[in-house]
Amino acid sequence: MSKVMTGIGGFFRSIGCFFRDFGEAVAKGDVFVKLSLVWMGAGYFKRKQYIKALLMTLFEVLILYYTFAFAMDYVPKFGTLGTVQQESVFNMETMQNEFNDYDHSFLILLFSLFSFVVWAIGIVVWLRNIIHVYELQKRAEKNLHINTFREDIAEYKNHKFHITLLTLPVLGILFFTVIPLLVLILVAFTNYDQQHMPPSALFTWTGLTNFKNLFGMGGMTITFGYAFGRILIWTLVWAFFATLTTYIGGILLSLLINSKKTKLPKMWRTLFVVTIAVPQFVSLLLVRNFFADNGIVNTICANIGLTGWLRDVGLIRTSYIPFLSAPGWAHVMIILINIWVGVPYQMLIATGVLMNIPSEQLESARIDGATPAQVFRHITMPYMLFVTGPALVTDFVKNINNFNVIYLLTESVFTTTNQALANSQAKEVDLLVTWLFRLTQDNYNYKMASAIGIMVFIICAIFTLFTFNKMIKGDREEAFR
Repeated sequence: MSKVMTGIGGFFRSIGCFFRDFGEAVAKGDVFVKLSLVWMGAGYFKRKQYIKALLMTLFEVLILYYTFAFAMDYVPKFGTLGTVQQESVFNMETMQNEFNDYDHSFLILLFSLFSFVVWAIGIVVWLRNIIHVYELQKRAEKNLHINTFREDIAEYKNHKFHITLLTLPVLGILFFTVIPLLVLILVAFTNYDQQHMPPSALFTWTGLTNFKNLFGMGGMTITFGYAFGRILIWTLVWAFFATLTTYIGGILLSLLINSKKTKLPKMWRTLFVVTIAVPQFVSLLLVRNFFADNGIVNTICANIGLTGWLRDVGLIRTSYIPFLSAPGWAHVMIILINIWVGVPYQMLIATGVLMNIPSEQLESARIDGATPAQVFRHITMPYMLFVTGPALVTDFVKNINNFNVIYLLTESVFTTTNQALANSQAKEVDLLVTWLFRLTQDNYNYKMASAIGIMVFIICAIFTLFTFNKMIKGDREEAFR
């Protein structure tokens, strides 16, 4: 955690230095530097950098044009997310019903946020521009060479080429990843649901109401608190067992296939690799049909008498085994099916890592009389955990958000009998991510889905930061050399 805090401290120090340089530029800059506060191209014009002066002036004009021609139609309404409801009005001139000039809450939210980002970029460029023209002033006072526009372009092709390469990807992430995430976060503080669906209806800000309801503190007759607690526990249990079973299973399978006592190892390895080649959703849909209430597995179990025996001992009350249609049974089957789906992939990873274990360590252990179990415990597993630790953390987070396995296996075969969960549009087998999907896709409850999405992010972020900080402590690499 200390490294994380050090990084955060360095970030804020950099911001402090940036504003200190800006303050110095404004205080000590000449008239053209100060004029650049209003006309961004003034400082470049003074230093005869006319192309830069033109580009910065054009940038300023575009920001101002965007502000008054577009942004001001939405940003002033951001505080209320609109007040004019959509209505049908009879137009006497056209003798037809027409919609009034109504507000659209979601467009107000989206374009206001987009405008804030554009303005933030404009402010950063404006601040950096003042600092840069002040640097040009100091170079001119010292009779140092000032680059021409062509020399600046050449520098961005050579010494600053990393900036050139990263500019478009960073802008893409900002507008296509960061802004949608911010919209998701803001929706969690509104009442955007099926009863407040624009354009026919407006939604507005509700503060922390959705989070209070999510944690059962909303004072409502039906709250999401019970469902959230149940689903959160199952999500963490699922992620733990799904990650652990496939990880250990992949290592054991790799050791088994690569053992000198195993016959035809290439054939066995090929058979398991073929399972990876089949798209996962195809495999899951087939397995769901196999284990359905009227599937082939239930038919076989009934024919051999297993179903009747389970009913006699009281484990089931139906004429079939509810592999994927009853709580408990479905939870166990999902984990078991995931082992079958995930172990071959982990086996390939483990094979690559195990081939790089220093052979002298293994040989020394055998000479010292270590048993295969001791070699596995004291050499193989520590080395595997050291090399694949980051991937293991990633797998755990991925399983928290593992939509395919849960949804494809249970969507059409599992029906909840728990009324408290049903009132919150949830099922016993849902993960937080599948519950979120169900809220949006089937019930249009975007406000609660956004609140759940924020909670998923917080859980994954805390776990990732904590585990990675533990992994990078000390110099563990030396132990394996």
